[in-house]
Amino acid sequence: MFKPVSSPYESAIYANGIIESDQSSGENINIFPEVSGPITKVLAHEGQQVSAGAPLFTIDDSVQRANTEQLRLQSEASLALLEELKAQPRMETLAIAEAQVVQAEFNLKVAHDQYDKRHASYDIDPQSISKDVLDTAQDTVNQAAAGLDVARKQSELTKAGAWSYDITNQAKQYEALKQAYNAANALLQKYSVKAPGKGVVLAVNAAVGSYVSSQGAYDPYPQQFDPLVLL
Repeated sequence: MFKPVSSPYESAIYANGIIESDQSSGENINIFPEVSGPITKVLAHEGQQVSAGAPLFTIDDSVQRANTEQLRLQSEASLALLEELKAQPRMETLAIAEAQVVQAEFNLKVAHDQYDKRHASYDIDPQSISKDVLDTAQDTVNQAAAGLDVARKQSELTKAGAWSYDITNQAKQYEALKQAYNAANALLQKYSVKAPGKGVVLAVNAAVGSYVSSQGAYDPYPQQFDPLVLL
C-alpha cells in the first residue's frame, strides 16, 4: 500500500550514558519536584545558563492554590472573632443591659406602689380587700425585686466583657489556622520548580502536560524515572 519509512543512514549507533559536567570544579545536580501534577510551563531549555532561584518549571497548582486561599480566609475570620472578643463589651449591648436595669427598677417601683395601696386599704378595713389579693401583690413585689437583681447581674456580666479563657482559646485557634495557612502557602511555592544554584541546564526530561512526581518524570523507553532537570 505504501513504502515504509526507512532510516536515511546505512548504520546507526545506539548508546545509553550519563551526561556529566566538563567543569573541573563542577558537578551534576539532579532536580526532582517535591509535589506531583502535570507541568503547565517549561521555562528552561538545554544549554541555558541559570542563576540560583531561576524558575525552571511550573506544575499545576489550582487545587493547592484554592486550599491555601481557604485557609487564609479562615485565619482572617478567626482573627476577626479574636478582636471582637477583645473589644467587648460592645457599647450598644452595654446600653441595652443598662436600660434593662432601669426598666427592672421601674417595674419594682410599680409593684411596690400597688402593694402599698392594697396594704393601706387592708389596714384601714380588712374587709375592703381580700388577703389573697394582698398576698398576690406581695408576690409581685418579690418577683420584680428578683428581676431587678437579674438585670443588674446581667449588666455587670456585660461590662466585664469576654472571659479570659474564651480569648485565650480563640487566640490559640487563630494561631493554629495561621500556621496551617503558612504551611499551605509554603507548599504552594513548591509548584514552581527553581534552580537551587547557578549552573547550566544539561538535560530537560519533561514537557508541558507531562505528569511528574517526587520520583521525577517517567521515561517510557528505559521504563524508569528520570530527574526533571539535570543542572
